[in-house]
Amino acid sequence: MKQLEKGNSKLLNAWASYDWANSVYSLVIASAIFPIYYGSLFKERGNLNIEVFGTTLKSTALISFTTAAAFLMVAFFSPLLSGIADYAGNKKSFMRFFCYLGATSSIGLCWFDLENIYFSLACYFFGLIGFWGSLVFYNSYLPDIAFPEQQDRISAKGYSMGYLGSVVLLIFNLAMVMKPTLFGITGTEGEAAMKAMRYSFISVGIWWIVFSQYAFYYLPKGTNGNGKVHTAVIFNGFRELKKVWHLMEENLRLKRYLLSFFVYSMAVQTVMLVATYFGEQEIAWESDSQRTMGLIISILVIQLVAVLGAVITSRMSEKFGNINALIGINCIWVVICITAFFVTLPVHFYVTAGFVGLVMGGIQSLSRSTYSKFLPETKDTASFFSFYDVAEKIGIVIGMVLYGLIDQITGSMRNSIVFLAVFFIAGVFLLIRVPKK
Repeated sequence: MKQLEKGNSKLLNAWASYDWANSVYSLVIASAIFPIYYGSLFKERGNLNIEVFGTTLKSTALISFTTAAAFLMVAFFSPLLSGIADYAGNKKSFMRFFCYLGATSSIGLCWFDLENIYFSLACYFFGLIGFWGSLVFYNSYLPDIAFPEQQDRISAKGYSMGYLGSVVLLIFNLAMVMKPTLFGITGTEGEAAMKAMRYSFISVGIWWIVFSQYAFYYLPKGTNGNGKVHTAVIFNGFRELKKVWHLMEENLRLKRYLLSFFVYSMAVQTVMLVATYFGEQEIAWESDSQRTMGLIISILVIQLVAVLGAVITSRMSEKFGNINALIGINCIWVVICITAFFVTLPVHFYVTAGFVGLVMGGIQSLSRSTYSKFLPETKDTASFFSFYDVAEKIGIVIGMVLYGLIDQITGSMRNSIVFLAVFFIAGVFLLIRVPKK
């Protein structure tokens, strides 16, 4: 097939379609169904603590630390792999590998149980690595396939497609969980619901693999590389990172923006990863069925509102500039974190979820396109985006570890959530220091 030219609408749509394929993982597994399934396992057991890795941990602290470990590994390997991808010119191969790793690990979650906790955590661990590892290369395609004036809108379109696609699958999974008999799922009400949740993990893996093929068909193999992989390539990856670091030293705007992104993204990603666990344990639900329905409805609200949020933010950036728009969004996040400390009733949780959705989609899409705009002219986009991704991943590691420690020590996730407001406040001050030109 003849390679499509940069800026071609079919190429842009193919790139954005990968969000449709992989976002079902972040919604169904990371945000909605898996946290409910995970919490239900501990409720059936009658004990929120578990003996693992030689110590006793609270269930939510355990998942926080496991998440942090996965992001630490992604942060360590992504710069190396990005350098190799740029050198060899085969970033699509790496993107495909991590896609399939994440999808098969998602299917493996069907057998997640507390009796085989190490195998179970391994599936969760590699699912995260697959999802975020593929995004390293997916994000790095943006400046390769779109011109600067196209990047804000196509980035927002990608997120919007991701939100819509994941909602479609989540609604299907919700129907399975709430009405399992309609799908031939047998057992008592509780048993059938748990089976349906396990089957939903399989549906995520299949969806991810099938719909990613459209992007893999049209995306170029990679930037111009020599195509030969040998031992020196490993060291070339580090050399590329060193070169990128020196280029960033000369680019004050890019350097300061990346610092601000590191700080506020630490809080954004942590909130997104723990929101459902917070709702599952800290909200006063009247029954287990109300808890399941309420949490999934909340996630659906977040996803649907996030589509609107991504579009509104794109328009705001055109009118007020990217940095000013990001400052405003961070201020809203501060209010959300402080308010969450006082949320106890389901109705309060629904309202908070609506505001989270409004700013969640916007801050993600605008952060990605702003960084892309600030990059110097270069073909080594994967290496530059590895810095972006490493900043995000290390931030998540710090955020999740702090969140887990505060949760483990104080016994409440409320204290952890309100603490995250500090990072958003710091993000505002750092964004103010980013040069406008």
